[in-house]
Amino acid sequence: SIDSNLHNAPLRLPPLQSESESSARNKPEFRFISPIQAILMMPFASSDPLDNDSEPFVESDPTGRYGRYDELLGSGSVKKVYRAFDQEEGIEVAWNQVKLRCFVDDPAMIERLFSEVRLLKSLNNDNIIKLYKVWRDEKNSILNFITEICTSGNLREYRKKHRHVSVRALKKWSKQILKGLVYLHTHKPCIIHRDLNCSNVFVNGNIGQVKIGDLGLAAIVGENHIAHSVLGTPEFMAPELYNENYTETVDIYAYGLCVLELVSLEIPYSECDSIPKIVKRVSSGIKPEALDKVSDGEAKTFIMKCIGNPMARPSAAELLRDPFFDGIDDDDEQEENNDHI
Repeated sequence: SIDSNLHNAPLRLPPLQSESESSARNKPEFRFISPIQAILMMPFASSDPLDNDSEPFVESDPTGRYGRYDELLGSGSVKKVYRAFDQEEGIEVAWNQVKLRCFVDDPAMIERLFSEVRLLKSLNNDNIIKLYKVWRDEKNSILNFITEICTSGNLREYRKKHRHVSVRALKKWSKQILKGLVYLHTHKPCIIHRDLNCSNVFVNGNIGQVKIGDLGLAAIVGENHIAHSVLGTPEFMAPELYNENYTETVDIYAYGLCVLELVSLEIPYSECDSIPKIVKRVSSGIKPEALDKVSDGEAKTFIMKCIGNPMARPSAAELLRDPFFDGIDDDDEQEENNDHI
């Protein structure tokens, strides 16, 4: 299958964290990630534009449409992300550069990379980070790709910054994540995200919009919807994921824990201080302690539906019809209620 070779030996790298996120949590967040994850981690940026009197671009794409600034938004082991500008649409974008020389001894990896990037470029949904353009710099052995940019960081940082948020707002964010999952899971072929958590859901805070990013671990599966590689962020990995035989319902489990984090303001299984302890609790079916801190009965019931037995978990489309979202419209501009979780 398309994910069978790439992820046999996933890398274990520390996540990129902002200063605010790092200081907000005493223990590190462990992640099992593949080279594709390191490559495709989606960026975010502040909304402050550059103000240069001279020609601002360091380089342009072959068509001249996209210009790259020198401002670095983030970097990983094989990738750097810069602020850039789309001169045709008049919008800021993110310019991603991947060092292909890192994979010079693995041509299959490079081919897999191009295949998945081409697929991601074909995705078009309001709640999925958009990939606009991809090209290869043969001379410098660099893969360049242009992605959408979000102004308010990831949802984990955003929620910590805004601690007093209405129930209605949390539901609206949660509903938008589900809409993104419906798109991925009903795509032909089906796409399983496999690493959904609040740190890779991104926010445009000025319009209350959230988008799923970090599709680097996504599995493209056939008609049986079954994948096998053990990948993801341990705190958000469904128990069956460790058994290497699972479907898109692992995303529903992770989604339920995202909702739990939004409601409780606590990363699931933060009571554990190591990966083995997390794996043991998850594999044993022990729920995160954060669940005991959820006082809202409706929210707790909804979360339990998501993290229950995989055969009993609703699909993303079914969850959109759950009573939890009654009266919630993503485009509703009515005043939000004053009830807070």
